[in-house]
Amino acid sequence: MSDGAGHGADFDGSFDGDIGSGLLEEELRQAAAVLDPLPPELLQIAVDAYALHDLDARVAELTFDSLVDAIPVRGAADPPRMLTFSAGEVTLDVEVSGQGLMGQVLPPQPARIEVLGGPRPTAALTADDMGRFTADTTPSGPFALRLRAGDEVVTTEWMRV
Repeated sequence: MSDGAGHGADFDGSFDGDIGSGLLEEELRQAAAVLDPLPPELLQIAVDAYALHDLDARVAELTFDSLVDAIPVRGAADPPRMLTFSAGEVTLDVEVSGQGLMGQVLPPQPARIEVLGGPRPTAALTADDMGRFTADTTPSGPFALRLRAGDEVVTTEWMRV
């Protein structure tokens, strides 16, 4: 029932006022914090991901993923994952395998590539004059790449291997 002031329960039991629903929402938040707390590691990953956000960076669109777009090859036990990201005139081809990560910036140019991995330290790679770069370790868990070439900054979306 409504109390005449626009606050309280309607006949269907729903609240039509700000006061009741605001208090209920806060009580539910407190109960969730006690009964199902956010793991500290997840909170740290969220904070780090936000801190790594670069407002000047262009986001590179995933235009090819071998898990989705490639035709399966018979007999290939553990094929590398091939990814292509595009942002304007810049393309980033990446191959991720058990041996590590390698890729190329197109058009070919020297660049700095950072492998972002949440709470882990960022791995910095250098692309040569042909735009090629390698890393001896495979990213574990979610990762993204940030490319810096001249004044341009391009960041890929976060991926899982």
